[in-house]
Amino acid sequence: MKRLYLPFFLFLFMILEGVAIDVLPTTLATGHTFIVPHWVLVFLVLISMFYDRENTYFSVIYGILFGLLVDVAYTGILGVYMFSYGIGIYVVRALRNVFHANFYVALMQGTLAILIADVMINIIFHIIGMADIALENYMIYRLLPTVLANLVFLMVLYPVMAKRLLKWGSQHSIDGSGLAGR
Repeated sequence: MKRLYLPFFLFLFMILEGVAIDVLPTTLATGHTFIVPHWVLVFLVLISMFYDRENTYFSVIYGILFGLLVDVAYTGILGVYMFSYGIGIYVVRALRNVFHANFYVALMQGTLAILIADVMINIIFHIIGMADIALENYMIYRLLPTVLANLVFLMVLYPVMAKRLLKWGSQHSIDGSGLAGR
């Protein structure tokens, strides 16, 4: 049962991303500001920091899989979120050997992952003609609010999930089992 925790929480956050805009105050939702919830990505950052070991890449694998699910559920183009989440988490995963896992590093890596993913998503959508927004407007009205809102989510999620992920990761390495979904 414990091996299903990660996919369950990732799936739950993916579903909640779809209704997140509805719970925002109407002044934020109807104004110029556009916030994109990347809650799956935020949880993947925590998985990368606390669950993954030196020789495991669960966060990258889940990033690709759940990025594809986000593409299927919320966008009309397959591969945009899959590619962006995969690259963002891979970069964060590579940096885990440089920094210690703590709250401030989680904020830094969360910011980096959100920046990488959201900028890549915007570039891809701009190339294919789905997004046509000036760079200044994108940075002020979408990127900055998106990063800030997702960092608030990270600050709420960190104290709840950090120790649990560390515990689940250590239990997983003791069990010696394969992919967390098996």
